[in-house]
Amino acid sequence: MRGLTAGPGAGLLLLPAIAWGQLPDCFPSKTSNEAQLFAELSVPLAYSVAGAPLIPMPGGVRLALEVTYLPNIDEETRTPTTCRPGKGPENTDLLFAFPRPRVSVELPAGLMLEASWVPPIPLNDVKANLVGLSVQRPFPLGRRALMTLRAHGTIGRIRAPITCNDEALQDPASVCYQGTRSDDRYHPNIFGLEGTLSWPLAEGRVRPFVGGGLNLLHPRFQVNFTDQFGETDNRKVEVDLTQAALFGGATWSPGGRLALSGQIYGAPGDAVTGRVMASYAIRGER
Repeated sequence: MRGLTAGPGAGLLLLPAIAWGQLPDCFPSKTSNEAQLFAELSVPLAYSVAGAPLIPMPGGVRLALEVTYLPNIDEETRTPTTCRPGKGPENTDLLFAFPRPRVSVELPAGLMLEASWVPPIPLNDVKANLVGLSVQRPFPLGRRALMTLRAHGTIGRIRAPITCNDEALQDPASVCYQGTRSDDRYHPNIFGLEGTLSWPLAEGRVRPFVGGGLNLLHPRFQVNFTDQFGETDNRKVEVDLTQAALFGGATWSPGGRLALSGQIYGAPGDAVTGRVMASYAIRGER
């Protein structure tokens, strides 16, 4: 997918195939194109660690801005096999990348809480309202390395014309012809656990990191389209998936309160994305 969220979306986004008319809700199998599309959309939206973890300093607060690339999704995957077989591909080419602001608060007992909110500001027909939450705790390994365990979640909603964009409304061969542009809704619902190993280089100014984790995906999609006869389709698509994730990157701290990070994040068999992040400590300078 060449573009998502909301920043951000999460895909942005995105979505599976929907059937037209007042049909029953659709529950595609895990091997369907719909499920694969959801899996690929989840990769850039997962609220993974975006920089090398550090041992928290109680009272520290850091603001950050992450920008995540939204990878292209091929036409075959965007063409439904269960909910609307033979139709499509769906309109998921909406954004190239999306920004995601973050704020972290360092607590006693080695804990760090992190949160993010992508506000519902329209961007190229995409309006995302996404919240990311995480809690993590580091464990020193020897004198220099650090192992960090982290739990995270991404919830909220992305709205975009996935099933019927302006081009489809003008295509006589499309079921969208002369209807209204769809206002479809995608809820990513991503929850995961991950572990990260980091270590210092260059007198501690550079910290490479690698890690992996497991994501539980509970995506929910609902079409909202009215055809040329005034009939509204509000069919839902639901599927539950489990996804492994691998990632690696590095954080550079030139000194003072600023840090810059880059990361490659991927789910084997699904998609790979890239993230860059700039962060600034407003309290707790290292």
